[in-house]
Amino acid sequence: MKNTLLIVTLPIVLSACATRTIQPAQPVIAAAPAAVANADESVVRKTLPASPHKRSGSGEQKPEDPLPSVELTDELVYKLVTSEIAFQRGDWQTAYVTLLSLAQQTRDPRVARRAAEMALTAKQADEALAAVRLWRTLAPNSDEATQYYLSFVILSDNLDEAQPVLEERLKEARPQTRGLLAFQMQRLLARAKDKNAAFAMLERILQPYLDLPEARLALAQGAYARGDTQRAREEAETALKAKPDSELAILALVQVTQDRAESLKLLGDFVASYPKARDVRMAYARMLIDQKQYAKARGEFEALLKDQPQDLTSLYALGVLGMQTNDLKAAEQYLTSYLNLLSAKPDDERDPSQALLLLAQIAEERKDSDGVLKWLAQIEPGEAYLNAQIKRAQVIAKRGDMAGARKLLHELSVSGDREEAQIVIAEGQLLRDANQLPEALKVFKTGLARFPTNTDLLYDYAMAAEKSSQWEVMESSLRKIMELAPNNQHAYNALGYSLAERNVRLQEALSLIDKALQLAPDDPFIMDSMGWVQFRLGNLKESEALLRRAYELRPDVEIAAHLGEVLWVKGQKDDAQKLWRDAQTKDPQNDTLKSTLARLNVNL
Repeated sequence: MKNTLLIVTLPIVLSACATRTIQPAQPVIAAAPAAVANADESVVRKTLPASPHKRSGSGEQKPEDPLPSVELTDELVYKLVTSEIAFQRGDWQTAYVTLLSLAQQTRDPRVARRAAEMALTAKQADEALAAVRLWRTLAPNSDEATQYYLSFVILSDNLDEAQPVLEERLKEARPQTRGLLAFQMQRLLARAKDKNAAFAMLERILQPYLDLPEARLALAQGAYARGDTQRAREEAETALKAKPDSELAILALVQVTQDRAESLKLLGDFVASYPKARDVRMAYARMLIDQKQYAKARGEFEALLKDQPQDLTSLYALGVLGMQTNDLKAAEQYLTSYLNLLSAKPDDERDPSQALLLLAQIAEERKDSDGVLKWLAQIEPGEAYLNAQIKRAQVIAKRGDMAGARKLLHELSVSGDREEAQIVIAEGQLLRDANQLPEALKVFKTGLARFPTNTDLLYDYAMAAEKSSQWEVMESSLRKIMELAPNNQHAYNALGYSLAERNVRLQEALSLIDKALQLAPDDPFIMDSMGWVQFRLGNLKESEALLRRAYELRPDVEIAAHLGEVLWVKGQKDDAQKLWRDAQTKDPQNDTLKSTLARLNVNL
């Protein structure tokens, strides 16, 4: 391996001080392996620039920095080679000092650059800056050296040193590129530790160019980065006034506007005035989604798609919006088109997994198990793969093939304890949902022998034990979760709800659910539990309010069963029956709903 490294580095160091009329020391070259002559040029290029020609901020090619005429003596080659070997062995300091000294001696910028690389690799900022300063001195026309230099002096808060360089670059830039350069300088100065000093410098640098909207926008970004939203807004408004059709200006103004309603109006008005402003329309559509104005968002994405019929972003967004508005037919069409178009673009790096999962969800809504399996089977190994396979197993089990479902899970290739435990949980859930409780408990118990502190596994074990009326097993498992994860709201809620459901230890149940609600105040299922324990305690008014709030957040069948019972007891039987009918339409086999209707002797 050491010989291989020498083969890579030797051509580099030989080229570092080469002259146009090189007279290398023959013994050194003769001693090098023949493979040196054929070293991969791409490896060399990673270390040293292929050409000293650089372009300035104006876009015009700067004159080449002349390389020094230095004789490649045996001593020079020896120092170059030994410094590389020292660096490879971890002695960065010896290598760095040697190369920096050689750079000063030979006045070759490439040697200074290599010294900077070594210091950077060793995470020695001060030494790297010293080498970069020398590199820029030796190659004043090199944009690369200047960029490294600016980055270092700004990160080290030597801002006064950077200012004249930035001013010169702006002055030399062509008018058509000066605006872009202003943005680049703002981003560079944003890295400084002293944000106020960096912004003050930005103001000074851009002062001669304030007639450019881009300069104003760079100041807006700088002000926003330091928390001065008022100044940021003023600069963005000035830029927009100077160039009313500027998409960058309106987007910057929206970014610094605190009021979401005002932001929406700004974007909407701009799109109305400039219908071809695609980036602004996209931002407007996304903000409409954030504000849950799905119908309007859909209209904007349809306009974007009409303008560019093969736009993947719009197709996917319309598919998601179709799901959100329950327009499953449209969602399926958009998502299918998205996948077809994506498959025709092999270079596109977008992952189709989420679209495939959504299409599987649509098929499941239609009770089309073949369709679900078809879409899930197309998900390739990756982040979504394991969950997709577990979902396949669930579908297969629901079709009555429990053996096939378990076989699929057992044959999955998993990585690490977390995924192994996930498979155990999935298998146990399949058995529990199929009412094969003894086998489910056996799977969970075996899994806990391997993963005794896995709280998800403990929780599912507790739920299977509850379903089997093994109350002590359930409670001990949930209390173990509380010890392992004191902020696990589900454990408190599950135990509290179980006590309330059995109408025992109601004050303890109330305390447990209250703890869960403190941990997750907006969880509709925990609200449902609190409403149910209040009902058990006879607090019908509080119970109804909690259950109505929970049902608004999540119109779940079990919440409907509980709310209906509260209304029934209060004498609002018509309202209760209407609620139960709606719930029965969603899930006629729901155990909680069926037991509630049977207990109250209600026929819908």
